[in-house]
Amino acid sequence: MSNQLPVINLMGPTASGKTALACELYEQGNFELISVDSALVYREMDIGTAKPSKEELIQYPHHLIDIISPLEVYSAANFVDDATRLIDDIHARGKTPILVGGTMLYFKALLEGLADNLPNADYAIRAEIEAKGEQEGWEAVYAELCKVDPVAGAKFKVSDKQRIIRALEVFKVTGQPISKLQAEQPKNLPYRYSFHNYALMPDRVELHKRIEKRLEIMWKIGFLDEVKSLMKKYDFDENLPSMRSVGYRQAIDFLKNSDGSSEKQREMEDKALFATRQLAKRQYTWLRSLQEKHKFTTYLTTQQAQEDLRNCHG
Repeated sequence: MSNQLPVINLMGPTASGKTALACELYEQGNFELISVDSALVYREMDIGTAKPSKEELIQYPHHLIDIISPLEVYSAANFVDDATRLIDDIHARGKTPILVGGTMLYFKALLEGLADNLPNADYAIRAEIEAKGEQEGWEAVYAELCKVDPVAGAKFKVSDKQRIIRALEVFKVTGQPISKLQAEQPKNLPYRYSFHNYALMPDRVELHKRIEKRLEIMWKIGFLDEVKSLMKKYDFDENLPSMRSVGYRQAIDFLKNSDGSSEKQREMEDKALFATRQLAKRQYTWLRSLQEKHKFTTYLTTQQAQEDLRNCHG
């Protein structure tokens, strides 16, 4: 039946081994790979996003990699449109799609649908909110949100900057609380798919070691040169979504605002490492939130996952 077409979702924090596992599965069966990564959509951002190499992408083709320039904007709604079209095309070819990545907002949008009465991002308003946070402190921004949307305020903490920015942005654009708009809007659920959800969730200590190793390699193979090249080619606005990718913002700040000393470089590398660990922490939180609503199989190691998934879908 059409509503039972299988879709394999392979999720996990950064550096957990998702891509290697997806490539292993690709070799074993009748699959196509779709990237679920808000950074891999950008062309020319290769080293800092840990993008598979050109050779790897020839051997293991991924949809939704290198589809826009770093100056463009790509939203969760764009992802759902593109992913559902690709899923249908892959099924029409008699294959099974494997969606692999760590952008949990995209997975959530695909699994639960999107409220289509919410406005698109307004980057001028976002910049204003961020400026207020920098000048007056995020407690002041959070207090403003609690005043205009107490329901959203009760769900968030002061540290939930991105969610606070989005909620305030929606209020400033529409004049209505995001909590009200979300409650009113029936979600467009993709009922025609049967989702098989798998999560790679390594031990935190092990993951931190992998993250550290990945960043060491990143610096060695020329990440700073990549950022310099991007800065020369494009007139970067630091509020662009592409520049929110971990590592890029820290590198741009270092190249623009420091004396370039080895001490400052080490400081920047430490900041990028800390930001990557924070990203992994947020990804774990998102995964747990998704696991509360959806059926998941969770693995500590890629070896566990390989054996099980090969048996299930091989």
